Amino acid sequence: MKLWGGRFTKEENQLVHNFNESLSFDQKFYHQDIQGSIAHVTMLAKQGIVTEEDRKAIIDGLNSILADLESGKLAFTKEHEDIHSFVEANLIERIGDAGKRLHTGRSRNDQVALDMKLYCRDEIGEIDELVKNLLKELLTIMENNLDTYMPGFTHLQKAQPVTLAHHIGAYYEMFYRDRGRLHDIYERMNYCPLGSGALAGTTYPLDRAYTAKLLGFYGPTLNSMDSVSDRDYVIELLSALSTIAMHLSRFSEEVIIWNTNEYRFVEIDDAYSTGSSIMPQKKNPDIAELVRGKTGRVYGALMSILTMMKGIPLAYDKDMQEDKELTFDAIDTVKGCLALFTGMVATMTFNKEVMEASAKNGFTNATDAADYLVNHGVPFRDAHGIVGQLVLFCIDKGIALDDMTLEEFQAISPVFEEDVYEAISMKTCVEKRMTIGAPGQEAMKTVIEIYKGQLEK
Repeated sequence: MKLWGGRFTKEENQLVHNFNESLSFDQKFYHQDIQGSIAHVTMLAKQGIVTEEDRKAIIDGLNSILADLESGKLAFTKEHEDIHSFVEANLIERIGDAGKRLHTGRSRNDQVALDMKLYCRDEIGEIDELVKNLLKELLTIMENNLDTYMPGFTHLQKAQPVTLAHHIGAYYEMFYRDRGRLHDIYERMNYCPLGSGALAGTTYPLDRAYTAKLLGFYGPTLNSMDSVSDRDYVIELLSALSTIAMHLSRFSEEVIIWNTNEYRFVEIDDAYSTGSSIMPQKKNPDIAELVRGKTGRVYGALMSILTMMKGIPLAYDKDMQEDKELTFDAIDTVKGCLALFTGMVATMTFNKEVMEASAKNGFTNATDAADYLVNHGVPFRDAHGIVGQLVLFCIDKGIALDDMTLEEFQAISPVFEEDVYEAISMKTCVEKRMTIGAPGQEAMKTVIEIYKGQLEK
């Protein structure tokens, strides 16, 4: 018999049961369901709604179910509709009538709202730790590459010289913002819906603030209809996960490009690469490609839940059952991507000489050559044209600006002197950019110390 079966005179059609059931996926938060039930019955006993004897029997029974599930002694069975009915049926089977009193003052609507909040809250903590671990690896790369010169790009065209530390720092900023988003979601969602009933509360004298405190919430939610129908925190979490995935995908795309034979900026460790079944020379960046590919899967979860929620009237509707599989999958996907990507980045080696040569051969110091002329009295527009001629000359000769002789410089503009070589060196081009946020070494050292302080908080 279903927990709601008293109103019905016929058994549920098996196809209906299969379509309606959620135990196959909401079993994932059995721990949160039992955690919420223990807090609920503790509050019921405090309020004198159930006896102390029943409280103890229920909690002992719930703990025994938890232990048996975690040991594998108890298995989920198909006849139960969801995790709530599974736990309650097993509880009644173990302790008898006392188990039937657990659901006093509670609906499956506020119960599932609680379980989902508890699950998402726990996962936010785990995701945040994974992002933090990635940030630590990025910070290590930055500290070790303050003088690793490389081209900075716009439009995938070499633009100006930067350092690897500076380039990686851009991704540090992205992932640091991701941690901020996770924190904001936690702060907004951390209010307890339990005690809202189906939608209109209950006539029992519940102490919702006490239940909230037991479960680590800041307090109870303040509108029972919103409490059971709110999935904003799920949408916000999926949005944050989509942004994390997008950042991972952008970074993966760069790693894939840098790993090509044409660039050779990085060497991916064998443990994070695969080969070809037919071409023995191949070493493929599969982890980076899979991370890039799985980003669409996370986006799909966000769009599905936004679409599912857009037409739902107050209060709870069965449509909301669709939030779980999508959210569980997106969380697992992003956690897996973060863990693997962090391992890949931590074991990559950077070809520093190749990076610096690429910056030189890409004329990334052309702007600095123009600045040199401006500092010697040449109007900027004229300097721009002169350096354009220099670049054309170098392209024709197949050399970099640094490789030109002084006579060749002066043949195009007599303003050039011997000091032009120091002015357009990679080191000078980078080091004279000293404002906070720029790639100069002293500026970068200041930023790295700020990042270290952030991670210690």
